[in-house]
Amino acid sequence: MHIKDFEGWSKIKQETDKAAHIPTFNEREIHWCKIGINVGHEIDGKSQFYNRPVLVIKKFNSRIFWGVAMTTKIKDDPHYFLIDFQDRKQCVMLSHLRLYDSKRLQGKAMGKLSHKQFEAVRAALKELL
Repeated sequence: MHIKDFEGWSKIKQETDKAAHIPTFNEREIHWCKIGINVGHEIDGKSQFYNRPVLVIKKFNSRIFWGVAMTTKIKDDPHYFLIDFQDRKQCVMLSHLRLYDSKRLQGKAMGKLSHKQFEAVRAALKELL
């Protein structure tokens, strides 16, 4: 059984909330995002920052956006959408769409999805909803 480090995440979450720097972001970008440790089968972040790549789906303002967590684990599943990012196959985990505050973002974007791939992801999300 995997033990989740809620206490470690709590410290990072508190530091993240107090951060004065607000990273900028745009739709189609992929950023490292402090997702944290979550409940049950909700996706968790990894590493000492509890982060993972997140695709920005919809920017509401300079502070909040809808994002979808990503994984390098390839699955043949309607909730996983296969993309090619930086010459590597990855999946956007459609069922993990959620609202994020930009304080969770770490640094600059890792890159941007092509318009074609981004529109395909959005279409898959719409179909799922």
